[in-house]
Amino acid sequence: MRPAHIALAVLVAAVWGVNFTVIEIGLDHFPPLLFSALRFLAAALPAVFFVGRPKVAWKWIVAVGLVLGVAKFGLLFVAMDAGMPAGLSSLVLQIQAVFTAVIAFAVLGERPSGIRALGMAVALAGIAVAAVDEGASGPLGAFALCVAAAACWGASNVLTRKAAPPDALNFMVWVSTVPVLPLLALSLLTEGPTRDYDALRALDWQGAGTVVYVAWVTTVFGFGAWGRLLRHHPASTVAPFSLLVPVFGMSSATLFLGEGVSGLRWCAAALLVGGVALASMNVRRTTTDPALPSAVAPEASPATLSVAAPKAFPEASPEATPAFHPLDAPAPEGLRGRS
Repeated sequence: MRPAHIALAVLVAAVWGVNFTVIEIGLDHFPPLLFSALRFLAAALPAVFFVGRPKVAWKWIVAVGLVLGVAKFGLLFVAMDAGMPAGLSSLVLQIQAVFTAVIAFAVLGERPSGIRALGMAVALAGIAVAAVDEGASGPLGAFALCVAAAACWGASNVLTRKAAPPDALNFMVWVSTVPVLPLLALSLLTEGPTRDYDALRALDWQGAGTVVYVAWVTTVFGFGAWGRLLRHHPASTVAPFSLLVPVFGMSSATLFLGEGVSGLRWCAAALLVGGVALASMNVRRTTTDPALPSAVAPEASPATLSVAAPKAFPEASPEATPAFHPLDAPAPEGLRGRS
């Protein structure tokens, strides 16, 4: 990669990592489901009028929009609102690579290689260590919601793999149109119209800035730039840069939010990032090994996983979109960790 492209890849990872800190700040201004709905609304408008018509079937846009936008981001925002730390969230979400491989095996018959199976085992060990650390210092329910969000991200990756969108930005913008109404409906039902109205009425520059960042910076810029890198370089070259996301996520949370990082959390980070790196290795079983990149907002986040495609499915375009990352829904009252 040229130095300019390396710098762009690092910048995208930084944008996606800092996104978790921005989400944490935004949750002080909005109920989580409303915040997530506003994020997708801002990501879709006005961009949807400039990216052209969808380049894949609507069934894939709706499916990814519901699984990634409503389920994954809804669960993530709920988890963080319930007390899941921003830095730890950026780390735990990387387990999506393991869920992607497991779901791809179950649905597409894509059998992981031995090295990838080892990587998944190491990453799961990292999640276990993180769970022990969080169980001693934070709400395990919120931790479980974050793991569930990673599972939904894995499912959306497999859906994106089957959709094989030729234009990452076009796909992400159209996907962003799907979750807006479902998230708004869920917000009105669970968070209540009074709480939503009060949040919108009290909107200030900081609150508006968080929406702009998670929508335009992490989604429009982040996925647009990531898609451009994937058009110029193999996914196996670009994907490892996404492992920097939790580095920036944990660092920014420590710097701006004062989050501490325990010894167990550092151990979990080493195991999880190392395991995802192994699971993402481009081990080829045929002459080609199409990549399954992680999908959207800023939120989030996102190691990509290369998997061998079965002959029943055409190879994904080298421009296949990263999973919805640039990175969420209101916590049930029993889980809420905020006043």
